[in-house]
This record gives sequence, C-alpha cells and structure tokens, in this order.
Amino acid sequence: MTTANMLPTVGLAAHLDEVESVPGLRDFLFDRDRDLEIRDLVILGRSEPDHWHAIAARARRMLDGHRGRVGIHGPYEGLMIDTPDPEIRAIVQKRMQNGLLALAAMQGGKGGGHMVVHSPYTTWHSFNRGTFYDDCAGIHDRTHACLAPLVRLAEAEGLTLVIENCEDNDPAERVALAASFNSPAVRVSLDTGHAHYAHGAHGAPPVDAFVRAGGAALAHVHLQDAEGWADRHWAIGRGTIRWHAVFQALAALPEMPRLILEMANVRDALVSARWLAAEAIAQ
Repeated sequence: MTTANMLPTVGLAAHLDEVESVPGLRDFLFDRDRDLEIRDLVILGRSEPDHWHAIAARARRMLDGHRGRVGIHGPYEGLMIDTPDPEIRAIVQKRMQNGLLALAAMQGGKGGGHMVVHSPYTTWHSFNRGTFYDDCAGIHDRTHACLAPLVRLAEAEGLTLVIENCEDNDPAERVALAASFNSPAVRVSLDTGHAHYAHGAHGAPPVDAFVRAGGAALAHVHLQDAEGWADRHWAIGRGTIRWHAVFQALAALPEMPRLILEMANVRDALVSARWLAAEAIAQ
C-alpha cells in the first residue's frame, strides 16, 4: 500500500509577488521544501540587468530557510532558439544568458537550478517531415548555433537547460536534440498539457508516452490539466489527462524529475495538490 512519504512531492511555478500575496501559497511552498520555478523573467524586459539583479536578490531574501530546489522559466516571448537570423539570434542569446545569470545569482554560486526553454519543433515542422520542406537538419544546426554559448555558461555555473515541448508531435525529437549537445547541462522538460493538446488535436502519443520517451533525460515536468484541444493550465483533475498512467510512467524512470504545478490561476496549485493527494498519486 502506498504511504504518503513514498509519494513524489510536487512543486510550484509562480511569480514572486504571488508567493508573497496569495493566501496559503508560501506555506505550501515551505511545508515540504517544495521545488519552486520563478516566473518573473518571462515578462518582457525583466531579463535586463537592472531588473534581473533585483529579482535575484528578492528571491534569495524570500527563500531564506527554504531547502527545496529553485529554477526559473527562461524568457521566451518571440525568442525562438532555432532562429535563422544571426542578429535575432544574438538577442535570443542575450536574453537567455541574462536568465542564466539571474538563476546563478539566486543559487548563490551553489548551482543545481534549472531554466526552461521552449522547443524549436512546431506543428508545421511535424507535418512537413519527409517532404521538400523537411527542416530536421536545419532545426538541429540552428539550435546548436544559438544554444552553444548558453550551454557553456550553464556548465560553468552548474545549471541545467531543460527543453520543454510546446507544439511537438514526436516526443523523441526533443530528446534526441538534447542528447546531441552531449552535455549534462542540457536535458528535457515535459509539459503535460502541451503533450495532451498535441495528442488530442494532432494525433501525437498520449502524455504517458511522452514520459517514457523522455526516459533518463527527463529532468523536469510542468503539471497542468487540459481537454486535449488547447493549452489550458487547468487544475489537476479538471481535464482529461490520465494522471494515474502518467505517474506510473514517472515512477518507472531512473530518477523522479522535478514536478512543477504550472497553473493559469496560481491558486489552482493548492487545488491540484489536494486532488493528487486524495488520489494517492503525489503529495
């Protein structure tokens, strides 16, 4: 019989303002030293030095006494990691470099943090594989050109870039891309709602198959529910994802990834945790 202390512990994605102001959220974060993913740097302009220094300092003050792991969602608005334009690539690299520097500052030089970056694979790419417009090799080469200096920085700081599925139909592509860097600083993230959208709308495999495809490379999971049509970020249990199958697949991995509740309404993290606990899936 599963006991509470054997269940995986879920963490939280939130803005620092939310941790401070939403009733119960700070207690939830600290009660089990849950993993935290700070979202402040996704806001346009916040990855500039005059902002990220303040964000990092605030995070360290707020998290005094917290022993969970801390990561960030990296900047992503308009920042494709496989952009072909070298001038735009330089902007992408600058924004993401600042994200890594902010994360390193939050870690106090200890390393261990993760930064989420979005996958370069699109639905258009998926449906054009094997045609004249097949761009598999181009995506690989352009992503390496963009991320190479960021991977070196992550290695030096003891941080990890995790590549999150967005429109991906084939879960193996992202895993192979991460592996192609041959670096412990590049691993894979899974967003359950994104995978469920791809499954329902475009015939991708179900969410538990995305977990199995990630295997040992899967270091991070965004937990959110959806109905298989759009990117909902609903509370767990309100959509149609088969959560028991997902957590069975997670339990079979050699190491449990960081499990991060990423809700459209951050208050739903508390609702989700209660649902998972009631189902004896997670705590």
